[in-house]
Amino acid sequence: MRDAPDAVCLYIPLMKDLGMSWSEIKKTPRIELEGILAAMSEHSVLHSFDGYTSDDVGEMAKNKPEVRSAYNSYREANARLRKKLGRKVKKPQSFSGLLSG
Repeated sequence: MRDAPDAVCLYIPLMKDLGMSWSEIKKTPRIELEGILAAMSEHSVLHSFDGYTSDDVGEMAKNKPEVRSAYNSYREANARLRKKLGRKVKKPQSFSGLLSG
C-alpha cells in the first residue's frame, strides 16, 4: 500500500465504499484511516461467503479454482475471530458421528 498513490489505495476506497466525504477524510488522522480500511477489508473477508455451503463452493470452484482458496481464507478468518471471542471452533463431524448422533 505504501508504494501506490494514496488516492488509489486510501481516499477512493474510503469515499466509495464507506461514503466518507473529503472533509471527513482530511480531519481524520492517517493512522485511523488506515485502520478503518484494514477493518473494512477484514469485514469483507469475514462475510464474503455468508450463505454458501461447502457444496456451493465446490460447484463454483469447478469453473474458478481460485474460489476455493478464497473460501479457505474466509473459514480461517472466521475461526480466528471465534477464537478471539472465546467461542469454540466447530470441527466437522465424521459421517459415522453424524449417523450415531
